Amino acid sequence: MAMFESGEMYLETIYILSKKSSAVRGIDVGEYMGFSKPSVSRGIGLLKKDGFVETDESGYIKLTAKGRELAEKIYERHTILTSILISLGVDEKTAAEDACRIEHYISDTAFNAIKDHIKKYND
Repeated sequence: MAMFESGEMYLETIYILSKKSSAVRGIDVGEYMGFSKPSVSRGIGLLKKDGFVETDESGYIKLTAKGRELAEKIYERHTILTSILISLGVDEKTAAEDACRIEHYISDTAFNAIKDHIKKYND
């Protein structure tokens, strides 16, 4: 199944929230993303169906290994792209917003080239 941008945004949000607390609920995801409860329920349901997340008996959301792997990849893209844009003189808010758009569409090839380029000049 191809992951859509909205699914990736949910995974990244769950990942970010799970770094702050081991108990992530749908309401937390909705507040963080500014989405309604029905939208979050549908999004989480689709991620659950595709094996990216699971919920426990209390309704807490956990990333599966598959979900964590993709969430970490998206988060890495977001943080690196944001840093690059800031280093180029873009303000932090705009850099984060633009990185969020770019992270979902940049190819692995292009992103890996960016990471290699950064490594070369930071080592």
